[in-house]
Amino acid sequence: MKKLIALGLLLTAALAAAPLRLATTTSVNDSGLLEAILPGFTRETGVPVQVIAVGTGQALAIAGRGDADAVLVHAPDLEARFLREGKGVAHACIAYNNFVIAGPAADPAAVGAAADALDAMRRIFAAGATFVSRGDNSGTYHREQALWRAAGLDPAGRPWYLESGSGMGATLTLAAEKRAYTLTDLGTFLFMQGKVDLAALFDRPDPRMLNQYGYMAVNPERFPGANREAAYALRAYLLRPDVQQQIGAYLKDRFGRSLFSPLYGRCKVEVSP
Repeated sequence: MKKLIALGLLLTAALAAAPLRLATTTSVNDSGLLEAILPGFTRETGVPVQVIAVGTGQALAIAGRGDADAVLVHAPDLEARFLREGKGVAHACIAYNNFVIAGPAADPAAVGAAADALDAMRRIFAAGATFVSRGDNSGTYHREQALWRAAGLDPAGRPWYLESGSGMGATLTLAAEKRAYTLTDLGTFLFMQGKVDLAALFDRPDPRMLNQYGYMAVNPERFPGANREAAYALRAYLLRPDVQQQIGAYLKDRFGRSLFSPLYGRCKVEVSP
């Protein structure tokens, strides 16, 4: 009887808990990572997590209106601006992987032979090979645009340059249908292997391809309605050694690489206000 009463109290507390609104990028959501790690947080705290999966820019815009309690995104420059504007607090780096250039196995632009990421982009441009961009102000889109700029190129308006205006999973699907190249995070690409007919053509160490994920709570002083306690609780949970190990162990490719490597709060690319 006592056990039933205790269970009832726990269920009541869980139902009464205000949900945590987490605005995050489609790349981390489409990889399946959140489905793997967030249920444990809800079990332990009784706090349900409402995931709002959009591009990084849109996720920060949602949080910047006070319509989210926390963000998990991957654009260090945009994260730094969010902190400078006083909209976010308690930034921590959660995990990283890398971006890859995926495309048809036939590789008409010979991207697989590129010396580095910029050479890969130049090869696509010179060949006029079909390229599908996210075009959605996401972290992936910002990185793609940075690569074009660094290579001294502007693909806008070219007939072979397409924009999906969609998340990473949908963009990979479209690229496969068009037999096109695209920039993708490693996590989503590996998660979708077998679902899309694309090969990872440039998937080698290159500092320009680092993909780092940062977590921030929405500033409760700026947005008094924010669920501060839940946002800080999720931050602590994500940085806990056992959860970081779970992130690092989440799915591996045939070469034994994890989709995400834990950062334990230490950023590879510095993010400061």
